[in-house]
Amino acid sequence: MEGATSVIIFPSENTGLLKLIVCCNNITPRLQYSCDLLLGSALGINFTIKTTIEEIDAEAFILSYLPQHTNNNYFRITSHPLLFETGIHEQQINCFSWNKNKAFFQNEADDLGFDIFAASFYLITRYEEYLPHEQDNFGRYDHRESLAHRHGFLQLPLINIWLDYFAGLLQEKFPGLKKQRPAFKPVITYDIDMAWSYKHKGWLRNLGGVFKAQTRNRLKVLLGNKQDPFDCYAKLDELHEGLNLDIIYFFLMAKRRGKFDKNISPSQPAMQALIKRHAAKYAIGLHPSWKSGDDEELLEEEHHLLQNISNEPITASRQHYIRMNLPATYRRLIAANIQSDYSMGYGSINGFRASYAGSFFWYDLEQEQTTSLRIFPFCYMDANSFYEQKQNPEHSLSEILHYLELCRNHKGLFITIFHNHFLGEDPIYEGWDDMHKAFISQLR
Repeated sequence: MEGATSVIIFPSENTGLLKLIVCCNNITPRLQYSCDLLLGSALGINFTIKTTIEEIDAEAFILSYLPQHTNNNYFRITSHPLLFETGIHEQQINCFSWNKNKAFFQNEADDLGFDIFAASFYLITRYEEYLPHEQDNFGRYDHRESLAHRHGFLQLPLINIWLDYFAGLLQEKFPGLKKQRPAFKPVITYDIDMAWSYKHKGWLRNLGGVFKAQTRNRLKVLLGNKQDPFDCYAKLDELHEGLNLDIIYFFLMAKRRGKFDKNISPSQPAMQALIKRHAAKYAIGLHPSWKSGDDEELLEEEHHLLQNISNEPITASRQHYIRMNLPATYRRLIAANIQSDYSMGYGSINGFRASYAGSFFWYDLEQEQTTSLRIFPFCYMDANSFYEQKQNPEHSLSEILHYLELCRNHKGLFITIFHNHFLGEDPIYEGWDDMHKAFISQLR
């Protein structure tokens, strides 16, 4: 909005508790959200927002977030109109080289060189996914449409990189500035789409499989003479032993099979026992079926079913095949009382879909409000490496270690996805179990 003013104040060290005051003549939900995320969550600065500049202490440290600046003693960031608009409109995005990386919403007269608040808001909210776009073969937002892919920063947690430099400039200008940034945190997650390859499928499905390849192995498994090739659960328990890691298992609960829902039926006692055993040791979450994307009642049924089997409240979810469309998918999850979603990433390529390695509350652009749904973005999935990027285990290990190093260096949240069928004994996925072990060894 033309003429919007915003001033950020850092009181001097002698005032005791260091508090940030954001002073503006128009407090919009977008401005509040961006300040909460970047200044509060990411930089750990205690702040409030006020609407009258007269209340500001004359000796305070000031960051001027104005359309124009009058005082060179302030830290200056020229405000872009995005945070003062309502509705969703095509934005003019001109990426430029900044500190060996990319940025947009440029102003060369600034101390930072661009509006980090508006640019971060554009990326985090997935603003571009609300605009007209092409979909991929699965009806999802095509990653090739994204600004990050087109300008070569999809494989970077760009907002974290911006924040590191921004925090350093603030500290340099205001040596008394205090902040508390979150620490690097890895979260290892597993999607259980097909709990077993041969076992517990019922005689009809196995009879059909007899006429396919690997018949001898199938019979050995069914007769108890060989381990099911997808059964890696005891091996994973042993690998996790002694690790101080957050580990989450997501279970596909489709009651009816389909083209994309090929899990073991949740009515199977063995499947229920597997869920209960994992719920006793790990955090577990819902993996909504493909069909639930077309039927809201199915989502609620699957959610209740997993809660009943596990006897645990289920508050976390990740979409099967990363099938999600904004804002419909997230609104459905909120209606089903899901509190945390782990679907923010692509099902077609690895990287940082929201350009951020950190959790954040989902902002509903159509309703212009911060919601209760907390988003946990992932940057690596084994299925992307294998099926989409055509990598072998060695190349995939290099890729995942690249993301690990980036998140460590920039104090990010590092979330990975593995599938049990990659980590067992199926010859199709030979070498992926060793790749996973090598990766986990880097976290010890």
